Amino acid sequence: MPRQVFRFERPTRFVAGTVGQPGDRTFYLQASDDDGRVVSVALEKSQVQVLAERMDELLDEIASRPGTVVPATADVDDLEPLTAPVDEEFRVAAMGLAWDGEAQAVVVEAVAATDEPVDEEAILSDAEEGPDALRVTITPGAARSFVARARRVVAAGRPSCPLCSLPLDPTGHVCPRQNGYRR
Repeated sequence: MPRQVFRFERPTRFVAGTVGQPGDRTFYLQASDDDGRVVSVALEKSQVQVLAERMDELLDEIASRPGTVVPATADVDDLEPLTAPVDEEFRVAAMGLAWDGEAQAVVVEAVAATDEPVDEEAILSDAEEGPDALRVTITPGAARSFVARARRVVAAGRPSCPLCSLPLDPTGHVCPRQNGYRR
């Protein structure tokens, strides 16, 4: 089956966001452009967290190279919700992150889950066969903005238990550090 790759070259918006209440949220990456095209892909909270960390590390590494200009802070503080309606194109199984030195841009690719294991060669490649993908090319400033928002989205979840660090439900939780007793 031919691969469908949703490409966004310098989109007007590329963000991580959620739908639902803390403890029951679905995380999304969403890209949109001036033509009104919006693509949303679902992923896990941990994937958003790791993508933000790795993107920040990549930007710091690129900033240390002579001849590249990478802003130290975000260009825009995007606090808007995801663009509705949020229609999931696919669930992300693997992601790739790269620096395009020629375009002076960050490239992010999220690859769909399949019945077979994802071949690493398919990520960030132009192969015609393979899983569906979302490929986004963004400026370093937009990447810093993505990192700032992604960190806020991840941190906006349920508070942690002070004893065991597991997330607290609104009704509390059975803490393993208290041998199953509630306070």
